Amino acid sequence: MNTNPIGIFDSGIGGLTVAKAIKYTLPHEQLIYFGDTAHLPYGDKSTAAIQAYAVKICNLLLEKNCKLIVIACNSASAAAYELVKEYVASKAKVINVIDPAVDYITQNFKNKQVGLIGTKQTVNSNIYLEKIEKNKVGIALHALATPLLAPMIEEGFYDESVSKSILNQYLSNPILSKINALILGCTHYPLIKAQVIEYYNNEIDIIDSSEHVAEAVKKYLINNNLLTKKRENVDKFFVSDYTRSFEASTKIFFGEEVHIEHYPLWQ
Repeated sequence: MNTNPIGIFDSGIGGLTVAKAIKYTLPHEQLIYFGDTAHLPYGDKSTAAIQAYAVKICNLLLEKNCKLIVIACNSASAAAYELVKEYVASKAKVINVIDPAVDYITQNFKNKQVGLIGTKQTVNSNIYLEKIEKNKVGIALHALATPLLAPMIEEGFYDESVSKSILNQYLSNPILSKINALILGCTHYPLIKAQVIEYYNNEIDIIDSSEHVAEAVKKYLINNNLLTKKRENVDKFFVSDYTRSFEASTKIFFGEEVHIEHYPLWQ
């Protein structure tokens, strides 16, 4: 048993989809969440910039004695996972949002056509393609950068005609024709999952990495005897720049008032 918290970070509200899934799967665990709202979205940032942000955030999460750190952002997982893992070393386990999704895909879609939508950083990194091809299971990946979606969702436009129009424009791209499944390659995208399902008439599998990340976290904690048996501490939320949309989103996700602390990365 280990009552230390689980640390989670993202550029903004997207990672809350992962935090919610982890909270649902592991209700006794304390979460420490960091939203780097001063630098969102990460999808159009350079690899070096994302790495610098990630290291700063990990310093805070290690100060809070997190036993495990979840990089709840595809762009940061692509750009900074290896660096963060090396930087954190033996102080905490690091889990990204890409590997659990890739594991699920390679086990369930052999010799199939799989689509991917994500930020420019995620798509241009080819990280999904490289990891899928290593498994040699005959999956053809069709990736499309959808850069307007994350900032649109971050501003609260994810359940109306404007968001539906932009999303449909992306999904109608020929790159995504004839796919058997679609990876939501950004942790913001589960917020528009219902619209994606509607577009495809529920005829293809929509892969939400947050669910698979939560299971990966649970498996690791069980295998290493790190589960918290009884809820002792409240979840904590930090942001690098306070925004009303982040506060509103945390209330929606967790169904209760949450305390948000302002923590600038460079002070």
